[in-house]
Amino acid sequence: MESIFSLMPSMFDGLKVTLEVFIITLALSIPLGIALALGRLSNFKSLRAIIQSYILVMRGTPLLLQLIFIFFGLPLLGIVFDRFTTVIVAFTLNYAAYFAEIFRAGIQSVNKGQYEAASVLGLSRGQTFKRIILPQMTKKVLPPVSNEVITLVKDSALVYVVGLDDMLRVAKIASNTSASLMPLVLVCIIYLLLTAVLTNIFKQLENRYSYYE
Repeated sequence: MESIFSLMPSMFDGLKVTLEVFIITLALSIPLGIALALGRLSNFKSLRAIIQSYILVMRGTPLLLQLIFIFFGLPLLGIVFDRFTTVIVAFTLNYAAYFAEIFRAGIQSVNKGQYEAASVLGLSRGQTFKRIILPQMTKKVLPPVSNEVITLVKDSALVYVVGLDDMLRVAKIASNTSASLMPLVLVCIIYLLLTAVLTNIFKQLENRYSYYE
């Protein structure tokens, strides 16, 4: 028990890294995903082709491989990022691709009559998207977005590949040092708690947007 208490300070430091990666990735990848989704639906064929290729690469290759390429491969081209920036860039680019496809499907699921009604009311394209399309899209995309967000929490453990001290890496080192599985059990409990909190948040959001049914 004493070893667990002695581990807590470093575990909290690792949790801080995990949460920072999670929060910053979400803050960057969701807006980027929306922008990519709108680009996928644009009338410019060249733009659509570029975005489709980007999404194919990001979704078709492992996030771990993308982390390795950015951290170890890009320096060969003269592009160097520190460890934390590497993680944020890789995670953001990867998750933006997934969010883009989710948001694209959500936008396309909104009845075209909504656009026509907005046009009759004199709303601009921006007002139509913000006031009419976005709320209805949000209701439809919440379940898949929830899945991606929970996956992001677990994927944050991949930061070990570039040497960031997230809580799983801290726990593995402590487990090897003490020859005990308790540090890993503690990390498992923390991940479960984070997942439970996020699940409850998305449940509340789904209830909030239920009036669009």
